[in-house]
Amino acid sequence: MSWRIGTVESEGALRPVVAHDGGLTRLDTLLGAGAPADVRTFIAEQDAWTAALEAALAAGPAADVADGPVWAPPLLPAKLICIGANYAEHNAEMLGAVEAAFPYAFLKPPTTALIGAGRAAPLPTHAKEIDYEVELCVVIGRTTRAVSRERALDHVFGYAVLNDLSARDWVRSPTVLGLDWVMAKCFDASAPMGPLVTPARFAGDPDDLAIRLWVNDELRQDSRTSQMVFDVATQIAHLSSVMTLEPGDLIATGTPSGVGMGADPPSWLAAGDVVRAEVEGLGVLITPITQPLREEH
Repeated sequence: MSWRIGTVESEGALRPVVAHDGGLTRLDTLLGAGAPADVRTFIAEQDAWTAALEAALAAGPAADVADGPVWAPPLLPAKLICIGANYAEHNAEMLGAVEAAFPYAFLKPPTTALIGAGRAAPLPTHAKEIDYEVELCVVIGRTTRAVSRERALDHVFGYAVLNDLSARDWVRSPTVLGLDWVMAKCFDASAPMGPLVTPARFAGDPDDLAIRLWVNDELRQDSRTSQMVFDVATQIAHLSSVMTLEPGDLIATGTPSGVGMGADPPSWLAAGDVVRAEVEGLGVLITPITQPLREEH
């Protein structure tokens, strides 16, 4: 019996849901009135809730979430950490030969960058060259500080699909201070994710999954996570040596070749495009691209 967990918008509220063979059922239906109010809390308290959840699922619950749900991001973490330059072929198309001693990382603001599956990503107003990056996303399950590579995967709750949208206008001419990662990576709706998180024991080998992305049904990225320069365990061990990773924190593990900037000529996202990102066994993330939002007054 496998299951996945995520969040939907229903009756004006965000509600955690569980996907199972019978459909989608609200977490509080399965666990009762004391159920965790959000997915991040469930992950933090997983030892207290997982057995009860799986017992409820074994009883064959009815679905109580209608088809075609409005997806929110599966969870809102304390940290959304992104790994750059982690596929050699992508590095070649963007930077040429790159040799790194450790995973290169940057941060995105989770509360404004993350959007759910099927939700529109408006183009930003400060850039014209908007690109896509399908990524395997790691969801941390336990407080993790200075963990060894050998034990790192024991601290993973699960995995999901994430699209790291990027403004390439801001990576061409670094200043004396280096790249402006806020301008390039941190705009609103720049991290579509979901629709669900798959617990690690149902996800297969995270270091050998097919990873693909289409723009308007044209296959652009097609690789496997086995092509990562630094595997998932190495990324977790490195990051946990720098900062404490908390339950629910997200690590986007880098993207393979085939991005728009690497094409000849470059191919940027435009309003009306539909991006479909997929990681084997973890689901399909669809993101319509729309016109920039008007200024709020």
